[in-house]
Amino acid sequence: MALNTLRLQFPGHSGATLAARLDLPNGPLRAYALFAHCFTCSKDLAGARRIAAELAREGIAVLRFDFTGLGSSEGEFASTNFSSNVADLLSAADYLRHHYEAPSLLIGHSLGGAAVLAVAGDIPEVRAVATIGAPADVGHVLKNFGTSLEEIERSGSAQVDLAGRRFVVKRQFVEDARAQRIKDSVARLKRPLLILHAPLDQTVGIENATDIFLAARHPKSFVSLDKADHLLTDPEDAAFAGRIISEWLTRYLPADTPQATKPIEHVRVRETGEGKFQNAVQAGGHRLFADEPESVGGLDSGPSPYDFLAIALGACTAMTLRLYAGHKQLKLGRIGVAVSHSKIHAKDCEECTELERSGRIDRFERVISIDGEVSEELRGKIAEIADKCPVHRTLVAVAKISTTVKPGSY
Repeated sequence: MALNTLRLQFPGHSGATLAARLDLPNGPLRAYALFAHCFTCSKDLAGARRIAAELAREGIAVLRFDFTGLGSSEGEFASTNFSSNVADLLSAADYLRHHYEAPSLLIGHSLGGAAVLAVAGDIPEVRAVATIGAPADVGHVLKNFGTSLEEIERSGSAQVDLAGRRFVVKRQFVEDARAQRIKDSVARLKRPLLILHAPLDQTVGIENATDIFLAARHPKSFVSLDKADHLLTDPEDAAFAGRIISEWLTRYLPADTPQATKPIEHVRVRETGEGKFQNAVQAGGHRLFADEPESVGGLDSGPSPYDFLAIALGACTAMTLRLYAGHKQLKLGRIGVAVSHSKIHAKDCEECTELERSGRIDRFERVISIDGEVSEELRGKIAEIADKCPVHRTLVAVAKISTTVKPGSY
């Protein structure tokens, strides 16, 4: 599905800038989730993207970020450890809390799963926690170091081959991992917990899921990921995990209130502080973004202001024609409207009157398509009815705009 994906940055616990993506649903937004990736992975792992897409389908926005020293984030991996990952998670939660809304859900994959279990009690807004292939003991990750572990303990650091990449790991990382007590954190969790794990996981064995499940208090759930691998490389496995999490989470979120049950307030637009032009738009229960293309300095995270005008004209045209077809009991095929916008010299405008032919004017070109056969007579009538669309009338009339400037914010 299409996502409204924002590229964000925020300071981690050490001051290094962390790179992130915020995936927002196209419709009403119900809650925010925070996603912690697997050991030495990144926020852009295919499985993480697909899980975020499934959650967005249910109205849950997902912030996924790269831990310090990984992916596109700044910092030195060799100076990090499990405790620094937990601190980065708290920094991410603070960023969401101050700029959007605190996370209601924590999701962690592999070692990221252990991290969210450790940190959940420190984020009061968290309603539920989900883990995917998480170890019950942080020290489990040391098994991946092989003979390099001895060199780290002897010399203080060593190069370790992890998933085909070389990382410098210091003794402090090993000591920090061994000091963690994840099962104690699980016992104190006091949050609903969903554990997803693949029985054939060759990286983190299924016995870890058993240990976490036994340590947790109710409510707790376990779902088998069948033949999935540790990284959920099969798109279907990742999508399945996302669907399970989103369905399970609905039990712990406020009921989704249909827009029609509340008065629809006026449209609200507010700068997000990200990029030069990005604005958050709220229209009733719908949230989206207005922005400009990258070519003019924007993030291209949403339609431009003139795109919104074109959207309004196109949507109003289609709705007006559908009402007309229903009133006249016409079997009109599916209606499509393409709208383009340009500024032209008024003297070149064939539709303009003599009084209007001065300077430059805005010109919207509207092309209406209808599935199936349409007679010439009906085609002319459709063009006539399209001009009665309220937005069309507003654009061609002289609108009055009242402006008030006040302190404060929405």
